Amino acid sequence: MKIGARNLITDVEGLYVGNAEDATLKSGSTVLLGDKPFTAAVSVMGGAPGTRETDMLAPDKLVSEIDAIVLSGGSAYGLDAASGVMDGLRATGRGFRVADALIPLVSSAILFDLLNGGKKDWAENPYHDLGLEALDNASKTFPLGSIGAGMGALTGTLKGGLGSASIVLESGHTVGALVAANPFGAVAQANGHFWAAPWEVGTEYGGLGPAPMGDPLAKPVSFKMQGFSEKGNTTIAIVATDAVLDKAQATRMATVAQDGMARAILPSHTPVDGDLVFAAATGAVPLTDAVVDPMMIGHAAALCLSRAIARSVYEATPAKGDILPTWREKHG
Repeated sequence: MKIGARNLITDVEGLYVGNAEDATLKSGSTVLLGDKPFTAAVSVMGGAPGTRETDMLAPDKLVSEIDAIVLSGGSAYGLDAASGVMDGLRATGRGFRVADALIPLVSSAILFDLLNGGKKDWAENPYHDLGLEALDNASKTFPLGSIGAGMGALTGTLKGGLGSASIVLESGHTVGALVAANPFGAVAQANGHFWAAPWEVGTEYGGLGPAPMGDPLAKPVSFKMQGFSEKGNTTIAIVATDAVLDKAQATRMATVAQDGMARAILPSHTPVDGDLVFAAATGAVPLTDAVVDPMMIGHAAALCLSRAIARSVYEATPAKGDILPTWREKHG
């Protein structure tokens, strides 16, 4: 399996990622930005999603391309990060023009991190400014782990985080994934081996390899042990490619990528998760086979997402006030 130069979603040419976070808040926001509008779609499989401007991504809706996708902590408050991104894009002249009106098209999703030990007694919603800051920080390179939307993320047993990965296919298409992993389920077995171990490239998340499977029905109990409510968790992700895809093909890509989430998180897509995958296609590289290429792109997206989820947990770092350990603290 060949990976891109950075092993990040930004190996897809024309895409940039920006992050902003507040260590006291234990939360943050992440934006995926194109150097021009891109085709986008979404698949929602969790039982408790929080979203903004996702209906317009359906294949039968008018809008064909959008400007950015935002992932954020903060539960419903975090949806305001997209407002900050919209303001920043509008200031640079980006957006969908309707006569004299300019409307940046920004879809977003949020995860629940309000009970992670951070200071949440703000007088004014902080996520607008975090979204704007994330946009200003957009770059081809960025760190993983406790950053951006993954700043305060938690899995069922360990700290979560922000992860990314990429694959370059024989067809010449590049595929990447970006994820803020905050699931109810577990990403690693009790012995530290990741559920996504079979798809690891090199030692990108420790190189431990697969282990004898533990009990797949063992329930992660950390949330209850820490007094957590089971009403909000969520893993939110973006898979991207430089292929020419229409909205229907991008929707299929997002749907197939959900398999990558299920391979990396046990259990996944629960009633208390808002599990969601966006797809983005920049349209720089034509398809050579209208059936085989989209099939392989979807398969690669699922592989990238599994790896990105494991990387998010592997790269998480400890901070004051944490209520769960990092993978490295427990298994490193």
